[in-house]
Amino acid sequence: MNIFQQFYKSLFSPKDIALFRFHGIGKTILYVFFLTLLSIIPTVFYSSTAIVDSLNAVDETIDSELPDFQIKDGELLTEQEAPVTINKNGFAIIVDSTGTVKPSAFSNSDNTIALLKNDIYIIAAGQEQSYPYSMLTNGTLTRESLSDYLASAKSLVPIIIPLIAIVIYIFTAGIRFIEISILALIGLLIKNALRKNLQYRHLWRMSAYSITLPAVFFTIMASLQTPVQNGAFINWFVSLIILLLAVKEVPQQTQK
Repeated sequence: MNIFQQFYKSLFSPKDIALFRFHGIGKTILYVFFLTLLSIIPTVFYSSTAIVDSLNAVDETIDSELPDFQIKDGELLTEQEAPVTINKNGFAIIVDSTGTVKPSAFSNSDNTIALLKNDIYIIAAGQEQSYPYSMLTNGTLTRESLSDYLASAKSLVPIIIPLIAIVIYIFTAGIRFIEISILALIGLLIKNALRKNLQYRHLWRMSAYSITLPAVFFTIMASLQTPVQNGAFINWFVSLIILLLAVKEVPQQTQK
């Protein structure tokens, strides 16, 4: 049975998941990596799109709408007496040298760059990062030099996006392996209660396939950009139910 058949069977068949306990550990680990790759596709796609759109919007805005500024000695300097906010193509740019705007004011935004008095805040696809100007430059940064830096950044996008995808993949795979290991530990309690002849290694393999259905569900929701209330609870509940049904398919432990 190849990996695609395993994937298909794991969506609906606890009986087949129970039989998968005899698979080699290498085959099971490969399946986890495959499932992880499938689940991160929406995240990588929307993150990459947000980065490209953000760079394009910022480039256009810097050239035509952004007020003149300087970043000198770790501080933003402008001639504006009030914060300036520019909204373009679903992207917001905030310039505030007065210290009026606080990070909490835009923390729930999706795509925002905020040049504040001492820090720059970047929010892309809901992920927030902040950097003090002193870390970014030791000299003076102006609107013109920022435009030059942005042009360089755009040329690096074909390299940056794959690196981001690799980081997301490694991080998500690590989370998957931890999730499977915890699920298998809970499976030990289930097999004892049901008096099934299973070891931890069998339950680990079965757990790896039991997470398939919730993983596919959340991948679809991420593709539709639809948030799921109590997602963590739903994920664990469905995985446990499938593992329970799979354990029940294992022959009963015989009495000596």
